[in-house]
Amino acid sequence: EVQLVESGGGLVQPGVSLRLSCAASGFTFASYSMNWVRQTLGKGPEWISSIDTGGSSTTYADSVKGRFTISRDNAKNTLYLQMNSLKPEDTDVHYCAKSKGPKITTNTDEFDYWGQGTQVTVSS
Repeated sequence: EVQLVESGGGLVQPGVSLRLSCAASGFTFASYSMNWVRQTLGKGPEWISSIDTGGSSTTYADSVKGRFTISRDNAKNTLYLQMNSLKPEDTDVHYCAKSKGPKITTNTDEFDYWGQGTQVTVSS
């Protein structure tokens, strides 16, 4: 059974950093590209970032480019999202999601498993 478990969210002030983690199990983690997506209740998902199987290729949404860094540790079956210079508009539930294959895609329809999400709230 595929499981994705996010952690690391919280309530922080603008300008600070958080690091999200996603522990993966139930599949060969190193064989799939992975992704971070965020969503506000009542709105569609917003793709944030994706990483290839080996971690050498990454891509980011314009809204987070230069502030967020996606990475993975295939030995630990864990995906990370380092979030710096957080802004109030980053407030959302953040999800990690597994791609259907190894190739990077930003199309959320190509993500077949999602975690339960972790809330990030940025407020002064």
